[in-house]
This record gives sequence, C-alpha cells and structure tokens, in this order.
Amino acid sequence: MIAEALLAHFPKMTVKRFKQGVATFGSADAFFNAESHTVRDRLPWDDNTKHLFLGWREEIDPKRIKKILEQEHITVVTQEHDTYPPLLKQIYDPPFCLFVRGTLDLGNQYPIAVVGTRKCSTYGTQVTHELVTGLVQHGLTIVSGLALGIDGIAHNATLQTGGTTIAVLGSGINRHHIYPAVHKQMAERIVEKNGAVISEYPPGSLPSKFTFPRRNRIIAGMTLGTLVIEAADKSGALITSSYALEHGRDIFAVPHPITSPTGTGPNRLLKEGAHMVTSASDIIDILNLNELKTFTQSAAIIPDSKEEAAILEHLSREPLHVDVLAKQSSLTSREVNSTLTLMEMKGKVRNIGNMHYVVAR
Repeated sequence: MIAEALLAHFPKMTVKRFKQGVATFGSADAFFNAESHTVRDRLPWDDNTKHLFLGWREEIDPKRIKKILEQEHITVVTQEHDTYPPLLKQIYDPPFCLFVRGTLDLGNQYPIAVVGTRKCSTYGTQVTHELVTGLVQHGLTIVSGLALGIDGIAHNATLQTGGTTIAVLGSGINRHHIYPAVHKQMAERIVEKNGAVISEYPPGSLPSKFTFPRRNRIIAGMTLGTLVIEAADKSGALITSSYALEHGRDIFAVPHPITSPTGTGPNRLLKEGAHMVTSASDIIDILNLNELKTFTQSAAIIPDSKEEAAILEHLSREPLHVDVLAKQSSLTSREVNSTLTLMEMKGKVRNIGNMHYVVAR
C-alpha cells in the first residue's frame, strides 16, 4: 500500500503538512510508520493536530482502503510516477498524490483547461461546443471540473468529437461520491474513452467550499493554459484563471456583449491582458502548436438531399429558429423538423436549445 495514499486519508492533511512530515522523517513511508513519541517530539505541527493524527493512525485500516481502491479501479499516482502530470509538478504546491480512475498520461499530450459558469447562456453553450471541437480536432486534451454548465459541455463536446478529456474533482472519485451526481454517467464515459477522473481527495471525500478552489489549482497547474468561456465577476472560473496566471500559464477568454451578466468575467480578463479567442486556431497559434496534425473539417458541409441543401443555404453559426428556417427555406415545418433531425444525427447541425439550430462546424 502506497504511504501517500494512506496519509491522504487523514482529514487534516495538507500539502504543507505532508512536506513537513517527509522532511522530518525522510520519506512518506517513514512518516506514516514513525513512532508515536517521535511524532510528538519532532513533527512541526501544533499539538492538537499531532494528537488527532496519532489517534487517526491507530484506527485506520490499510487493508480496507486497499480493497476500496481495487473495487473502484482507482490507482494512486505520486510525483515519482511517470504518469504524474509533468506541468503539475512545476507549481509551488502540487498534490503529493492523485487518485485516478481511467488513463492519466499527459507526457506526450497538449492539455488545455476549459472552464466557465454553471449557469451558462445559449451563446456560451454554442461557443464551448465550437471551440472545444476545434481544439480536440487539433489533438489537444481537454481538462475541466465536471461541474454543471460549461465544464460538462466541454467534457461532452470532447467525447462527441472522439477526443480525450480529464475531469478534476473536488471530492472523492469513487462512483458513489461523483459530484455533481447528475454527471456520474459522464464520468464513466470519460473513463471508457481513455480519459480520466482524478482528485487529490481520497474515496469517500465530500466536496466543500474549500475543496473546489484547491481543485481549480490542479486544473490550471496541469495545463498549458486556461480558456474561460463564460463567467460572472466572482466565480470559480476566474479563480482557475488566477492560478494559471500564478503558474505562468496563458489565459484565454471569449469576448461577450457588455450587457451580458455572465460575460463580465471574460471581458475583464481581456481588459487585463488575456488572449482574445474567437476560434480554436487562436489558441493553437498563441501556444505555437501549429505543428500539430489537424483534422478540422473546414470544407463546406455536403447536403444529401434537396431539403438539406435548402436548409444549409440559410443555416450558419448564428442560431436560427425552426419557424424562421421554414419560412426562409420555403419548406414545410414537417419537412424542416424531420430533415433537421436527420442532419443532427449525421453531425451536420446542432440544436442549441429552444429549437434554435446552428451548423455543427
């Protein structure tokens, strides 16, 4: 059993306390197994925390923890492992271990963080789909937080495009504690599609107002840059971008109308010097990743019928309601609806909500 994984289960453990323990005893294993009197005499923690640690250590059952990890197919990755995200090692307080479900191997990949508000607009939804699809087609790995709104849309768009995505949680990654619960199925799809669900918190850990900001430092720390799609002035997405700035990583932001309440965050970032993004190629150029092989389908979408041709003549990236589309295309409402259904199945168009459609690429 890896000592780091056991120590992570101590409720009062932090990166700072872990470093102090290793510095005092020489290794994580020696730290965990140190004599009680040595812990009391040498460990530079306050007396109450040392007392809690020694009491916790008496009660912990390593075999039970090992069994839970095996049952949940969770692996433990420390900084000594090759699969520990290389960029994450460069921040000042990297997690001493990560709990992982799925495949975590960013050594030869180009990870980019995509974050935003839980209460996203139709515009934010559309832009997330477009940008993420383009980034995935260029070969980038999408990292986000599995939250409702922009995070979930980013993960889902990656999966739909056949890309790799990593979800970083502020809770345990065992199936019962995936948060939010509505994204449990998405978490399973991420794992199945060669992605990963990761956390520095052990199985059974519940999310809190403290764990989410700590989670955000991992998202920013393991990626080349952070793309903020849509966010209010005070939001977790802006916390992630501030971490990215601290780590010397690029910050990207999508411009919004000045009247948009969820656009104030990205607009402020742009005023403060973030890179403005209107297409995936903007990010590729700024990161100087033009040597990446691109699969972007930039050619015009080929219609398979006269009805599709009539619809494509009027459909663009600007959302259009089906009633307007029927009037402009001179097709009946029934023809428009049935044709749009087929086109959506083919990946040619996308319903972005309330019967408004856009071209899918």
